[in-house]
Amino acid sequence: MTTGSGTAPAPPEATPPAEASAAASPAAEPPAAASPSAITRPPATASPPAARRGSYRRLSVEARRAELLTAALDLFAHRAPEDVSLDDVASAAGASRPLVYRYFPGGKQQLYEAALRSAADELERCFEEPRSGPLSARLSRVLDRYLAFVDEHDAGFSALLQSGSVAETSRTNAIVDEVRRAAAEEILLHLAVKEPGGRLRMMVRTWITAVEAASLIWLDEEKRPSLEELRDWLVDQFVAMLTATAATDPQTARVLKAAVRMEPAEGPVGRLARRVVPALGEASHLL
Repeated sequence: MTTGSGTAPAPPEATPPAEASAAASPAAEPPAAASPSAITRPPATASPPAARRGSYRRLSVEARRAELLTAALDLFAHRAPEDVSLDDVASAAGASRPLVYRYFPGGKQQLYEAALRSAADELERCFEEPRSGPLSARLSRVLDRYLAFVDEHDAGFSALLQSGSVAETSRTNAIVDEVRRAAAEEILLHLAVKEPGGRLRMMVRTWITAVEAASLIWLDEEKRPSLEELRDWLVDQFVAMLTATAATDPQTARVLKAAVRMEPAEGPVGRLARRVVPALGEASHLL
């Protein structure tokens, strides 16, 4: 979950022709903008049309583009991409359709890919965490941010990862895959391994996939259990997968020993160990 959005740089902002004509024509203003006193006011004392409009604001190229992306992200977060139109984005941003086209001449597909790129950057930042303290605590903080993103962008997250959108292309798939790889690399950094072997790398990437799948199932199950329960369960999953891999991979075994030494007895790993040992009591005949 690097290809760019393909967004062409927008030229310095100017009032689009459609907006300029609307601003110059009093008849084009919304009825709510006029009051009885304003109608009878002599033209010499009337406010300039642009000042009365209030919906158009002079912004820098970067600020206007960011405003359009923010509006698009909010819409894509709660509706499937095919259910969002450029008019919807323009309305949410307080802009016009021609203005959206000026910044995203490729239309909705280009806007969607740019919004996806912005969301991908945010998701990647969820996995950035100082590499100090117990590993389980670091994973918990990472998952808190990741799951909060899933909770906030539920419909868009589901449409994206389930590949059910007509807006899906090789470029959108590449952006999503980049997030997955970046997340795996961040987790491997927390394991303090300079050159992770194939077993350890596969285990981490498999866990990232499990986190995605669990997030989708959580949305499908009407966001049950609670976010806290889901987070703790996913941390347990990581520890369990790390332990299982350590049984056959010396490198992972060293990673596990180093991680366990930093864990407090009352932390997630300690609680998991105390739950697992009794559960495996019936397996003593296998030893």
